[in-house]
Amino acid sequence: QVQLVESGGGLVQPGGSLRLSCAASGFTFSTYWLGWFRQAPGKEREFAATIGWSSDNTAYADSVKGRFTISRDNAKNTVYLQMNSLKPEDTAVYYCARSPTLRARPEGYDYWGQGTQVTVSS
Repeated sequence: QVQLVESGGGLVQPGGSLRLSCAASGFTFSTYWLGWFRQAPGKEREFAATIGWSSDNTAYADSVKGRFTISRDNAKNTVYLQMNSLKPEDTAVYYCARSPTLRARPEGYDYWGQGTQVTVSS
């Protein structure tokens, strides 16, 4: 069955960095877009970044552009989100999800991981 498992979350100070990982299994990884979304308490789930087959095919939300970098290793069936210059407003549960094509809305993704908490605080 399709599984997406996130890891790498934690507590970091403002200005710090974290790298999230999402290990995928149960499907042909290289043929899907993989996206990262986030959800803060009391807010809707929002798009952060997505990547196609290669790093030449990426898209970012304006709120993370220039600070976050999405990448993938098709040999390891893993997608990453490198987060730099973190701000308190980046605090959220971060989810990875798969989509058959480029989508920036949650409705376009059919399988989701369980999420990993990222907290940015001094």
